[in-house]
Amino acid sequence: MTHDFAPKLARVLTEYCRPVKPGDYVLVMASVAAEPIVEALWEEIVKKGGNPSLSMSFPSLGEIFMKHATEAQFDFIDPALWTQFDKADVLYSIRAPTNTKRFSRVSAARMARQHAGQRPLFERYLARCEHDDIRWNITGWPTQAGAQDAEMGLLEYTEFMYRAAGLDRTDPVAYWQEFQERQAVLVEWLKGKQHAEIHGPGIEMSFDFGGRSWVSCHGIKNFPDGEIFTAPVEDSVNGTVAFSFPTVYGGRELNGVRLVFERGCVVEAHAEKGDDYLQSQLQMDEGAKRLGEFAIGTNMGIQEFTREILFDEKIGGTIHMALGEQADGAGGVNKSVIHWDMVHNMKDGGEVIIDGELFYRGGEFMV
Repeated sequence: MTHDFAPKLARVLTEYCRPVKPGDYVLVMASVAAEPIVEALWEEIVKKGGNPSLSMSFPSLGEIFMKHATEAQFDFIDPALWTQFDKADVLYSIRAPTNTKRFSRVSAARMARQHAGQRPLFERYLARCEHDDIRWNITGWPTQAGAQDAEMGLLEYTEFMYRAAGLDRTDPVAYWQEFQERQAVLVEWLKGKQHAEIHGPGIEMSFDFGGRSWVSCHGIKNFPDGEIFTAPVEDSVNGTVAFSFPTVYGGRELNGVRLVFERGCVVEAHAEKGDDYLQSQLQMDEGAKRLGEFAIGTNMGIQEFTREILFDEKIGGTIHMALGEQADGAGGVNKSVIHWDMVHNMKDGGEVIIDGELFYRGGEFMV
């Protein structure tokens, strides 16, 4: 079933997600484990008249750097990478991990310091993303490490990703075009609304989003995709959430994360596993304690937790929210060096109420 995975994925990426135009400077960033999709992408880019460039990573290089780097090296901005981010018209970033725990022994303080040192590069990238000057897309490719995290065999994991991306459909491009149309209806209904309440097992929260947009994610920037999101008004979030799924960030897995918000700010935070790391990230900057995103997952082809946020935040029947940097396109203003998505199950009776009207219950939209 999946022998045509790479060619089909490359076609959807270059024709639907981020179409390549003649003359485009197209950057592909990937690990060596992603060779099949890199080759298929390269072929499609060349056939469409694009000018491809490859940034390839090797499994142990980041680990070596984090072990030995000095303060000055943390602050060094690679001019080649700066030029690529500054000049690329299209960026395809392929997630194909060979070891998802490679940074688990690196101290939280060193990880935070490295992130802070690269902030100028991150800000330049975000500035170009804001106006779609760089047409970026993140997609995944199956590896043994990803399969192990998902508690699947590689064949099962590959088939899971194939279905999640709609590549089992007769015409995947048409499938995603129809997906986009369905979500447009939801986003249109939410226009002009002001206030959200979230109730259910493990969550009692509210926030305002007046003046902000709800954005449909249908495969343009992430692939596979499936969510609608907004940026809560920064000082309006109140309530408590005890996330039902583990969360993975910076190569660390945390369990039992519980957050309490008052007037938009996290005032209490605890994790049953990984609490020290949680506290360190909350201290990164003032924006790390506020929500940059609230979203509802809509991809019903994703029903299994994999420890890969590219898939997990899209699980149909869940919500997720991100601490830190505002989600691009919704009108938020929160700034941070982190953007940490955490996922919560809603299929056991959770509700989202918009301006007093039931919008969503138990994984289904009511409007």
